[in-house]
Amino acid sequence: MYLNELKPAAGSNKTYKRLGRGIGSGKGKTAGKGHKGQKARSGGIHKVGFEGGQMPLQRRLPKFGFHSMTAFSIQEIRLSQLAKMVATEIDFDVLKREKLLKYTTKQVKVILDKNKKIEKAIIVKGLKISAGAKAAIESAGGRVED
Repeated sequence: MYLNELKPAAGSNKTYKRLGRGIGSGKGKTAGKGHKGQKARSGGIHKVGFEGGQMPLQRRLPKFGFHSMTAFSIQEIRLSQLAKMVATEIDFDVLKREKLLKYTTKQVKVILDKNKKIEKAIIVKGLKISAGAKAAIESAGGRVED
């Protein structure tokens, strides 16, 4: 075997199209670019979505969607989480100190856990509260203050 006898595997090297090499090649004269126009010129490219000066589709269609910033400012706390706390008087500041709230939270709503009951009498101050949670707190001997 000699170096001049080495050849790549069959089908591994694809022959490229030789453009502009005479009429007999089938890709002569205009080299497959047609006649005139932007695409026939060198450097004749345009950005994605360009429609020849017509208002492009992405600008014709209306904008949609909305990101509510207030959705992140309200947080729900389960009654079972309040039952685990040492404090008996619970308000917004106590929940912040216990690190039960995210830093973006501005309002808190106490909701009921259906499977878990509260035995400890607690006092909830200044928090929104669901009807079921209010009933559970009052049945345990606690109260809800505004």
